[in-house]
Amino acid sequence: MSSQERFVVIVLASINFTHIMDAMIMMPLGDIFMDLYGINPSQFSYLVSIYALAAFFSSLVATFLLDRFDRRNALIFVYTGFSIGTLLCGIANSYIFLLSVRLITGLFGGVIGALALSIVSDLFTYERRGAAIGVLTAGFSAAAALGVPVGLFLADQFSWNAPFLFIGSLGLLITIVIVTRFPRIKGHLDGDVVTQPLKILRAIFTDSNQVSALFLGMVLVLGHFLIIPFIAPYMTRNVGFDQSEITLIYFLGGLLTVFTAPLIGRITDRFTPYPTFLVLMLISFIPVVWITNMNLTPIPVALIATSLFFIFGSGRMIAPQTMITAAVGPTSRGSFMSVKSALQQLSVALASLISGSMIVFGSSNELLHYEDVGYLSIGICVIAIFIGKRLTVAKGN
Repeated sequence: MSSQERFVVIVLASINFTHIMDAMIMMPLGDIFMDLYGINPSQFSYLVSIYALAAFFSSLVATFLLDRFDRRNALIFVYTGFSIGTLLCGIANSYIFLLSVRLITGLFGGVIGALALSIVSDLFTYERRGAAIGVLTAGFSAAAALGVPVGLFLADQFSWNAPFLFIGSLGLLITIVIVTRFPRIKGHLDGDVVTQPLKILRAIFTDSNQVSALFLGMVLVLGHFLIIPFIAPYMTRNVGFDQSEITLIYFLGGLLTVFTAPLIGRITDRFTPYPTFLVLMLISFIPVVWITNMNLTPIPVALIATSLFFIFGSGRMIAPQTMITAAVGPTSRGSFMSVKSALQQLSVALASLISGSMIVFGSSNELLHYEDVGYLSIGICVIAIFIGKRLTVAKGN
């Protein structure tokens, strides 16, 4: 990478850090919210799904707008809105207020992922893209390894509001860096950019390769996020973790993935995406079954399972992301990524609602039927394996 490419990827990884930390911090705070507001697992799942549903609708709108603007200006707009929305989460004083501002945050945050992948795809050729996406994934991992423990520490020392105030403030500082130093990225404007909404949708949905890529992204996220929302509550209520020990799950898993994600990105570039995807997907089923069937377990053993889930759960997303970005050319990439983001956010919302409706409290306040969620996740991910085999590389990549 050149120095400018490295700077861009690091800034995008930092954005990913705050964006993912904002989403992830909701999960380990699940027990706190359920106790604080007297809500059940289904009502807690609304706090996760409302963000995703808002992101779904904003991504649909962005489909018709994103390719019309310099990527830098679009990034400044949506990231500023996301940062302010997260600050508002920090001053929420009721369940309804928090639910409302999660919706606002999702309206802006839902477009960030599409923009980040569009920028990386514009700057890096297909043969070099896996390594760059691996660095972006490391931002996700850093959010787990550093962001979530820091957020939980702030919540423990002050209140649950503190993590959101921290993320929002950090986001505004990163926005200043984007305004002052981030390069303009508008090479996509040199081609024939389609601006009519119907033509944009027709170009996407009449291309079987793009449709397959969108379906792959949606299925992957649905399978992955069925597991995510209830890992922390399940570990505290069923496996034997204290609330303070939940931090170890995210710290160890995230720290390991900070190193393994870039490595998997380089492996993807070397051995090509689909074989890498296939192997990692099959391996990832082992920790999924292990975690969702776990009963009272020694903490070190449970941490091995959760860390493996972090490594292979995030690792199995890198190669297919590379494949998905190559399913479309540069002039319509932003629109395609927005549709992709919308469908994936819809998957997050559906996953949270499905898992929230399947899981119930047992007589001893344990969570029941998590193993069924795990098996459903595996079944959905098997579908992704077959969809991925159909994808081809579009011209311009």
